[in-house]
Amino acid sequence: MSGEARVRLEGVSHRFGDVTALREMKLDVADGELLTLLGPSGCGKTTLLRIIAGFERPTTGRVLLAGEDVTDRPAHRRATNMVFQRSTLFPHLDVFGNVAFGLRVAGVPRAEQRERVREALQLVSLEGYEHRRSHELSGGQMQRIALARALVNRPQVLLLDEPLAALDLKIRLDMEAELRRVHRETGATFLYVTHDQREAMALSDRIVVMNAGAVEQVGTPAEVYGRPASTFAARFVGDANVLPVDVLDVSGDEVSVALAERRRQVTCAGARGGPAWLVLRPEAVQVGRLAREAGADELTGVVRDVAFRGTGFQYRIAVDALETELKAEAPASSPELAVDERVTVDWTPSACWLLPRDDDARAAGGPLPTRQETPA
Repeated sequence: MSGEARVRLEGVSHRFGDVTALREMKLDVADGELLTLLGPSGCGKTTLLRIIAGFERPTTGRVLLAGEDVTDRPAHRRATNMVFQRSTLFPHLDVFGNVAFGLRVAGVPRAEQRERVREALQLVSLEGYEHRRSHELSGGQMQRIALARALVNRPQVLLLDEPLAALDLKIRLDMEAELRRVHRETGATFLYVTHDQREAMALSDRIVVMNAGAVEQVGTPAEVYGRPASTFAARFVGDANVLPVDVLDVSGDEVSVALAERRRQVTCAGARGGPAWLVLRPEAVQVGRLAREAGADELTGVVRDVAFRGTGFQYRIAVDALETELKAEAPASSPELAVDERVTVDWTPSACWLLPRDDDARAAGGPLPTRQETPA
């Protein structure tokens, strides 16, 4: 993956009547990168993809492909192709006809059509399917054909709008592996839209977390998961606990905070005194049975819900003097705790981090105010 921007968005905003769908989007997508737009329904990610494809014109701002301004260029004259959530194959055409459709429209010679269709079907592991009809294909096979139809035109940028959302879990996992392989083998630039954070983590070189038409955070999957820049990113990617604390003392990276009327130690760089959010992943929470009287600074609570997820247990715990229930995960090998059982709650100081809790939190990379939902 080179550092050249294959796609550049410069101040892209978009409105539908009185509703603002996108707010001053600025983004570079490197040549050969697989970048995912991740966010809830209505955050503007599909609108952004349609603007890059040329199906929508932004209200303000510019779209550049390989350094060329294509803002006013129609979709059929852009070096992009799009794969939609539904495969939308032509039912009157066989697989060959569907994949070759764009080549025929472009006037590509028949011999070249045959060769390029063969290559595209080989790329998606469907060699020998040329004469099948859409009703003879499974959902996963239809999406592979749709991917082949997009790739056969050799676009600079492939846009994928939740292409796996309609598939069952087993097929989705298989298709994720196929998409990673196709991306590696083609070296093309992929822009992928999803609301599924697990899917985004599995596929992406980088993730753009979006909320209500604006960017919350851009980073690698490890960066977004490990150090979310806002409370929205923390909750949406990995469903973290976000707890109100007061920072009492700061000594280098060692920080003392007040949480649920208890004093706790946290290891966090750059903390400052005053109100803050403590961000804690459920898998970092250590839960144990309360077999003795709790210590002065020990957190205790009551198990309110238990769910077995195959790899382990998920708990919701009502912690004493804390308004929000704490989410915790424990491996399947650990003893199962029962609903209404009293427990202790702990974590290592380095397993959590702090975000500022104040009015200029966005500038500081902290929590964001709640916004209205906008169209997808």
